[in-house]
Amino acid sequence: MPEAPNRLHVAATVSFYLVAALAMVMVNKWVLNITSAPLFFLFAQFIIAVILFAICHALKIMTLPMVHVDLAIVKGLASTVIFNVLALSTSNYSLKFVDASFYQVARGLVLPFTILTSFIMLHAQPSTRILLSCSIVTAGFFVGVFLDGTPVSGLGVAFGTASSLLSALHAAVMKRGFEVVNGSALSMSWYSNLLSAVLLVPFILVFGEGPAVLDILSGRAEGLRTFIIGSTVTGAVGFLLSIASVLSIKVTSPITHMISSAIRGVAASVLAATFFDETLTSGRVWAIGIILGGSIYYTWVKHVESLTPYAQQQHYERLPMEALEEGKELEESMEQKS
Repeated sequence: MPEAPNRLHVAATVSFYLVAALAMVMVNKWVLNITSAPLFFLFAQFIIAVILFAICHALKIMTLPMVHVDLAIVKGLASTVIFNVLALSTSNYSLKFVDASFYQVARGLVLPFTILTSFIMLHAQPSTRILLSCSIVTAGFFVGVFLDGTPVSGLGVAFGTASSLLSALHAAVMKRGFEVVNGSALSMSWYSNLLSAVLLVPFILVFGEGPAVLDILSGRAEGLRTFIIGSTVTGAVGFLLSIASVLSIKVTSPITHMISSAIRGVAASVLAATFFDETLTSGRVWAIGIILGGSIYYTWVKHVESLTPYAQQQHYERLPMEALEEGKELEESMEQKS
């Protein structure tokens, strides 16, 4: 029986996870407020993560089981990488158009869409309590979008909803992708970052970010210093976050991980209201609270069901709350579970 981690280890891991995840959301919003090239910003994050992977591999801090890319791997990971790029791109656009304090609400349908895609694609029959948790989360989304009374960007909500659906679809195709890399979460993270960066290049051109990219590369872009600092910080934090998310699940229980994620969701909204001078209305507070409550209830239900024979007939994965704010973290939690 493995030795239980001590309290200091648990506290350090959870704190590391919270700080890294909060920094990711806040710095992303800081850069997206000034840049007209959100896809190139995402591309820069991928490139920095790839560079950090390569450096760690060269220094033997970590070992990448499969460093070389071949056509078979590219073909096998195609659907995983495509959905990853689409989910993160729409997530960035959502964060660009809505307040950071509202972002969790805009992407609040990740859990219901994940259950739906699992039912359609994996034929997993949800229990009544799982459906109840989804109903609670969906109610929180509608409270925040339609009943708050504060004007919100319809485009931002649309991008958030699209990102939620694409994140759920991405989670559904992850299992096939892991078969290609022999179940290695490290290899999946390496290839996801590398291939996603390559795939983003035509998207950047098609969506007309070419002139903005040229301004950035030539040093003429407004807010260039913010873009460079933000790209470096978020690229590095995104790299660390893949480690932090896995550690948080391994060292803590799923319930503790979920509670720490809930704390992060509340902290992100408070910090956004403070640093970006955003309005944190009672309606948004209620919406975030309902979504968090439904998601925590979902995790508790999955924990209880995992202790019963019912769980052996199901194919759901625990869905950490960070997926409600960052599409990339959904991938990371799926990697760790596979």
